[in-house]
Amino acid sequence: MKSTHLSLIAGAAVLAAITGFATVTAPGAPADTAAKSATLLPVERSSLVCPAPSNSDLAETQYTAFTPAGPGGEAKGTAELKPALPVADDEDEEAETDPKKVKKAEEAAKKAKEKADKPVLAVKEPGKPVVADANGSGAPALVGTATGRLAPGWAAQQTTEVTAGGGRGLLGVTCTAPDTDFWFPGASTAKSRQDYIHLTNPDDTGAVADIELYGPKGALKAEVGDGITVPARSSVAVLLSTLTTEAVDQLTAHVTTRSGRIGAVVMSAEDNVGSDWITASDDPSGTLVLPGIPADATSVQLVAFAPGEDDADVKVQLMGKNATFSPAGNATLHIKSSMTATVDLKDVTREEPGSLRLSPVQKDRATPIVAALRVVRGKGDQQEVAYIPATGPVGARASVPDNRAKGSTLSLTAPGATAKVKVTASAGSGGGEPSVETYTVKAGTTLAVTPTAPEGLKGAYALTVETTSGGPVHASRTLARTEGGVQMFTVQTLPDDGGTVEVPSAVQDLSVLDD
Repeated sequence: MKSTHLSLIAGAAVLAAITGFATVTAPGAPADTAAKSATLLPVERSSLVCPAPSNSDLAETQYTAFTPAGPGGEAKGTAELKPALPVADDEDEEAETDPKKVKKAEEAAKKAKEKADKPVLAVKEPGKPVVADANGSGAPALVGTATGRLAPGWAAQQTTEVTAGGGRGLLGVTCTAPDTDFWFPGASTAKSRQDYIHLTNPDDTGAVADIELYGPKGALKAEVGDGITVPARSSVAVLLSTLTTEAVDQLTAHVTTRSGRIGAVVMSAEDNVGSDWITASDDPSGTLVLPGIPADATSVQLVAFAPGEDDADVKVQLMGKNATFSPAGNATLHIKSSMTATVDLKDVTREEPGSLRLSPVQKDRATPIVAALRVVRGKGDQQEVAYIPATGPVGARASVPDNRAKGSTLSLTAPGATAKVKVTASAGSGGGEPSVETYTVKAGTTLAVTPTAPEGLKGAYALTVETTSGGPVHASRTLARTEGGVQMFTVQTLPDDGGTVEVPSAVQDLSVLDD
């Protein structure tokens, strides 16, 4: 007789560390017992994708990648971002039969693969960011994976400055984890806008995506938004105005996948205003927080959408420097099912930092919604635009790379109870000592702070925010530069980095007896 013992906790730990999810309960164990004995373990693998930064020859892009210091994963690990493969053009009949063209195409494909195998940037150790530059319109999308001790909290940012032309502006985007479902309130098919949705596939098999557009009157007629193929380890950019004949100023784009997973983000360029990335809203929820409206915003537009079958009635509240209040004339908003609602809040912050909270008018009717803010600074020909999506709380920890000696503002808001956070400025990419500050965020207010840069800073540094006590905190970072009199800026939110997962401990082992 031979006895083989299978440890549930070992299997659960591996599953959770790789996928971020695990639930195992031993036979006969009460459910609450498993929950009480759960432990937190660091993830062992993370994936990120970054869109192609710009189609402007004037673009100057800096990539910054970072893993926060702290316990995590195995002793070893890697964290690399590599170029996505170019999407091949359809070959014409002559190319298929001409031996010279066939050979040329094969050589080009070989060189592209060799280039894609070389990292653009790689994190070598936790706590120190790394940077890389790419100029012009030929910079590719990036795909990458972090493992072992470099996986928990791995983050990357690409920041692009375009000083002239239709894409003028400071464009910043946090590289995103691949997923299967994305909502983009604030996108547009208007003639004054050029909105491209970038779909990036990090995996070795192709993905198929669908794009749906919803305006103020419901779904837009679109015949070519279904079944968009995104080849393996490649990126595809789709101009939203080519999907429909309807020109709509503010709409909601919904991206889903039929197969595979992708990263999705919208690059928006607006005539005479500027450009920036629109990142996905937090998942549909009855209550949303949109943190970090700059104090000097000259125009703020709220774009919201109710994806379910029910209409939504929400309270609109600004959490300002000292208190929470409802904007005059816009205390509530009615959002019809499957229709995009837009509210012009104008200069709602009135020279004070603020964040927006959307919550149900009736607590027992919390209809899920998604939302984003279109924010403008400056006036006339010196305007610049950025977008703030609804985002989840910082939770245990969140990081944002690519902060410079000047121009960074961290916004912290506590929609519920007063909270305390610890903010760590990492070592610089070229040198400098980390610094730590602790802040108290009063309930219902927004605190905007200029981070203390690392002593002896050289290069770029990362900010890591950790909630230490009190209620949930939502955060964003504004990166700003002045160019030719234009106050260019971009805003990135800081949701929980998901660096740890809850793994239930096994109450007992399973034993399998083989005769």
